[in-house]
Amino acid sequence: MNKRRSRSVQATLAGIERLETERRKRGLTLEALARSANVAPDTLKRLSRRQKVDRSSIRDIVSVLELEPTDVVDDQEWNQWYGDVLASDSASDSASDSANGSAKRSVDNLAQSSAQPLDEPVAPDFSLYIERPGLEGVCQEAINSGGLLRIKAPQQMGKTSLLTRLLWQTEQQHYQTVCLSFQLADSAVFADLGSFLKWFCAVVSRELGQADRLESVWKEIYSGSYNATAYFQDYLLPQLDQPLVLALDNTDLVFEHEAIAADFCKLLRNWHDLPRRGDRHSAIWQKLRLIIVHATEIYGALDINASPLAGVGVLIDLPEFSFEQVQDLVQRYGLNWQPAETQALIDLVGGHPYLVRLGLEQIRQQQVTLEQVLQTASTGAGVYGNHLRQQLSHLEQSPDLIQVFRAAVGSDQPIQVKPAEAFKLQSMGLVQLEGHQVKPRCQLYRQYFLQSLPS
Repeated sequence: MNKRRSRSVQATLAGIERLETERRKRGLTLEALARSANVAPDTLKRLSRRQKVDRSSIRDIVSVLELEPTDVVDDQEWNQWYGDVLASDSASDSASDSANGSAKRSVDNLAQSSAQPLDEPVAPDFSLYIERPGLEGVCQEAINSGGLLRIKAPQQMGKTSLLTRLLWQTEQQHYQTVCLSFQLADSAVFADLGSFLKWFCAVVSRELGQADRLESVWKEIYSGSYNATAYFQDYLLPQLDQPLVLALDNTDLVFEHEAIAADFCKLLRNWHDLPRRGDRHSAIWQKLRLIIVHATEIYGALDINASPLAGVGVLIDLPEFSFEQVQDLVQRYGLNWQPAETQALIDLVGGHPYLVRLGLEQIRQQQVTLEQVLQTASTGAGVYGNHLRQQLSHLEQSPDLIQVFRAAVGSDQPIQVKPAEAFKLQSMGLVQLEGHQVKPRCQLYRQYFLQSLPS
């Protein structure tokens, strides 16, 4: 019997960024994109975490966004698989039917075999995952002890990779896991607290494979927070045989809505306290472990000096990679670099996990050399061109931040800014904080935005 070919594929870092750019251009939420591509929302979540998904799902997703599969997946990996399928199907056709046109039929067979996605869970590829000493252990201990874990870091600093690793580890320990990304919530969901909490409870029910019981449990006479608590306490949690790890990703999207942010944070804080009260409901709430993932401290609608989540649970603030960790990653990419070459990349992008990986990924594919990366980094034609344009687009959506950041990149020293401005720029990954002072996160950003922002 022939060995079954893997139908699964992993997106590249640049591919994920391209998908996000095209999705946002079209104003599509993740849920809307999933509907248009006729794939499960979980498929998009796994794709964005660089877990493997079925190739036919990739075809459907990129088709909606008017992209090619090789815009998302490594060219060599995709083309090698395609060639293997043609060769195998051609041999099979020749053995059973010697008529002409077998090559055409093999292509038809390829399309037909891709019509039914095989989206069974596949183990994440951790071959390029860089551990941060001691950090993973602290996270796992927080989960095992029933605490609340908060993972905080600017965009693209490795929150998703860490979360994927933690959820995979907890699944091996026979926990049930649900990862809910608030990117899946349409704008109508954030209209008011009641609508948001109903959506929240319904989605968790669906992810657990449980029937939606909102109509029977939800009582309008009670507050939304009380109803949500009762829904988990009386319906969801009692049905579980194992503890539930509930991970809330992109929680910053909730923080931005004044109508729900403070109350939702207070609800999560209350759920964290319930197992420790020693009353008749405590045993039920000991089944729940919460992971909250956000880009920066709470700002905007909430008082940043009195966050409802301040002091709750274990806070993990992801650091940049050290020289040793970047060197480890260089070796995992199969590059035989001297320490001076690794340091040259760090001088450009710091230890920023995404920027380091993006450069190494392009070099490994032999599209560019390190020298080319360094020479063209801050130009639109360089490896980081798409990323830099995307960051500029995000910045232009907040005109009040443009002059603040322009002043930061134009100064050799950290500058004093308002707390809300500092937190917003940090959440975008553009700056590093030193108290309420900020400085550009890396030399790459300083070079590019000095050229791109108005004086």
